Formats: sequence, structure tokens, C-alpha cells
Amino acid sequence: MDQKVTIPSLQVMKSEGKKIVGVVAWDYQIARIVDRAGVDLVSVGDTVGINLWGQPHPLEITMEQILVVAQAVRRGVKRAILSCDFPYGPLQQGVDCAVEAAIRLVKEAGVDIVKLDGASDFPEAVTAINRAGIPVFAQFGITPQTALKYGLEYSTTPSAASQVPVEMTEELIKEAQMLEKAGASLLNFTNSGPIVGAAVAKAVSIPVLGGFGGGPWLDGRIRMVTSAIGYAAGGLDKEPADAYVNVAKLTYEAISAYSEDVRAAKQIKGGIPFP
Repeated sequence: MDQKVTIPSLQVMKSEGKKIVGVVAWDYQIARIVDRAGVDLVSVGDTVGINLWGQPHPLEITMEQILVVAQAVRRGVKRAILSCDFPYGPLQQGVDCAVEAAIRLVKEAGVDIVKLDGASDFPEAVTAINRAGIPVFAQFGITPQTALKYGLEYSTTPSAASQVPVEMTEELIKEAQMLEKAGASLLNFTNSGPIVGAAVAKAVSIPVLGGFGGGPWLDGRIRMVTSAIGYAAGGLDKEPADAYVNVAKLTYEAISAYSEDVRAAKQIKGGIPFP
């Protein structure tokens, strides 16, 4: 697990049928843990605003904010490839702004690849960023920034209803092939579903990962660490069915025990011994 993951090594994994493991992380400690666990890709997602900061929508995140988060994660990631989302704005403002943003993420945060939401609408930016020597992780499908284009509602809850319609298969294959031709190194197909997702993954030579709506029909998965470990306050009221552990409950129990010790004037764990 010590060998550094590279873009070419991910492409080899696709050709050999080995699944790629990706996670979304937003802080140094989690980054260290997942890197040691052997994941292949760590992505700094713009969903940090929703999931850690309580913002109502991921479009509120700014470049300055995402840079701070990416810098923290970079310090914890040594082996995996580090990806970082573009905040909403630079891609939509034109090629020059997109290249400038990509350069900032590489120079100031040390990311290995930049992720562009709605990249199929901006192939010229994909090409320009790639020409600048920066790999591109192109996200398409039903995303927070593209759902309205398809007349669909973006959902953070996986369901059959949130998957792209089967009749869009040919359109999305063309989008994927166009992004590969534009210079993308990886694709993130959001809410793919088994039929369309399998067709798209087969139609391109670069790896296709998926989060919501992804599955074994793609070349790999990418998931928020907070979802995988049950790190959300909702886990206190209802056991998360889609998490591998309920960290919310464990945290609640630990802090409750700490509070009881303090209030009872007992020695707390890790405290200075009483005289």
C-alpha cells in the first residue's frame, strides 16, 4: 500500500478490471486515516459547505474556502491521488478563469488533479487545463450544477428516481467520449445507474468513477467519508442503514461519559492526575 498512486496506475487498474476506491474528505486527520487505509483517490468536495459547515447549497463555497480545506487534506494524503472540486464560478466565467483556478489549486494546495462539475458544457476548459499540465477529473450526469439542464432534481439520497434515464444513454456516451477527447484523465459519472453507467464505462478508455447512483458497473466508487462512517447528527435518532459504523452515536456516548465525569468531579481520561 506504500506505492504512490498515479493517473497512469488508475488507467492500468481499469484495463485490468480492478476497482478504484475513492473517498471525499475535508480535514487532515481523516485524510491521514483514509490514506493509511489504502484508498486510491481522495477528493476534496465542494459539499464541505453542506456537510460540515451547515450551508444550504454547495454552490456557496468559495475558492478561498476550498483552498484552505484542500491544504489541510494535502498534509494528510501521501499515497493516494488528491483531487479537488472547482467551486462554482471559475469554470462558468471562461477558459482563462478556469486555468487560473486550476493553477491556484495545484500551486497553493498541492492537488494532483482538479475536478470540474458540469465539465461536458466546457470541453474547451478541460483542454486548456490539460494543456497547462494539470490533469482533469471531469464530472457529468445529474450533478448539483447540471440537474436543471436535464429537467431533473438533484438529490443527495440515492434512489432509482435519481438515476439518469435510460433514454439518455447515447447522449451521455457522447459526452463521456467528448470529455476523453478533450483531455480528461478521469470521469465522475454522477447518478449513472447500472444500464447507462455500464455503457459509458465501456465506451471510454479512461476510468469512470461514481458516487450517488454508482456501483460495480463502473470502474470504481467515490463516497463521502462522513457517509461511510455515519458521521451525521441524524444518526442519533435513526441508525444509518448505509454506513459501516455509527460514529455519531459513538461520539454522543463518549461526550456524554466525559460530561458525567466532569460533573461528578471524577478524573477524566487523559486529564492531569489528581494530587
